[in-house]
Amino acid sequence: MSRISSLLTPKTVVRAHCDVPCGIYDPAGALLGAKTVARMVEIIGGLPADGGSVADRNKFTRAVVVKEQHAELVKHDIGVIWSDYFKPEHVEKFPQIHELTWSILKLAGKNKQSVDAEAAAQLIAKVEEFAAIFWETKK
Repeated sequence: MSRISSLLTPKTVVRAHCDVPCGIYDPAGALLGAKTVARMVEIIGGLPADGGSVADRNKFTRAVVVKEQHAELVKHDIGVIWSDYFKPEHVEKFPQIHELTWSILKLAGKNKQSVDAEAAAQLIAKVEEFAAIFWETKK
């Protein structure tokens, strides 16, 4: 019996939102993620440049991890909405959506690679623009 179970147990866990399709999409998670990235950049920038105390180094490490996690969440949420929600009629009305999505994904990656307040601010602005387009399509 355990051999059958091991054969049926997936080797890779895959997460998606959701291919039913459920029709429930919201860019709020991406916006929260982008704002979290910016806040983590602010926190990192406020720490001593020489590494400081053990507590400072711990805070630095935690802020970097959170920044990276939330940048990845932005990439995921935007990618899912772009690929699963937007339809040809949306693209016709908002032809910039492809370029905007690409720029968000690139900015999220840049924010993972660096500690750059300007890149974090740009990420927020682009996600806000994406969200505005998304909500306009819901009217």
